Amino acid sequence: MNTSSRSGTRADTPLQAPPWWRVPMVWLVVGGPLAVVVASLATAVIAIRGADPVVAAEPGEGAAARPAVQARNHAATAATRP
Repeated sequence: MNTSSRSGTRADTPLQAPPWWRVPMVWLVVGGPLAVVVASLATAVIAIRGADPVVAAEPGEGAAARPAVQARNHAATAATRP
């Protein structure tokens, strides 16, 4: 029976944690939100650079929508033709 323990074996050394950047779970936790932030910044840049100019409303524009409003109101009422 050999019950002597050898010094310097793997069982004798304490476990040391690897650096944080080598742990895969860290990249799952940090990578998702980081990807969302990068995507939102890219979207903001695209929106700012490609912004359409503001178009002024024409004075007679309300008259163009009048027939549609009248048709909607007519369809909503229960009045029948005599």
